[in-house]
Amino acid sequence: MALFEQVSKDIMSAMKAKDKIRLEALRNIKKYFIEAKTAPGNNDELSDDEALKILAKLAKQGRESAALFKEKGREELASEELAQAEVIESYLPKALTEEEITAQIKSIIAQTGAASMKDMGKVMGIASKQMAGRADGKTISDIVKKLLV
Repeated sequence: MALFEQVSKDIMSAMKAKDKIRLEALRNIKKYFIEAKTAPGNNDELSDDEALKILAKLAKQGRESAALFKEKGREELASEELAQAEVIESYLPKALTEEEITAQIKSIIAQTGAASMKDMGKVMGIASKQMAGRADGKTISDIVKKLLV
């Protein structure tokens, strides 16, 4: 089942269970999915890869918002944001560890023959596609920089 259909189905479950936080998070996900589907050039389709990118972005935004709320002393808003971020993350595949990311990047560097920082764009393009939704772009970038120096 595609992520879009799964989220739609889970909205119904959350409504029946009267789970307010889960319902709000799922509706937010669906809103972004619909926007992506109806964007020019998408032919009213949303692949799971695109959906995973959207979910990763939403989860990251939720965590950042929670950190800001906590910093400003708004614990109730921070806990709500974290709860919603956890709902979003439940749809993401298991995140890769730093060791797994490093191993994949070493493999990509060997495949492409990258030797210096000039080749970083080539490596980043492939790595970002391979690890979409399972690794943060900043983490990937930091590891690529370490390995290409």
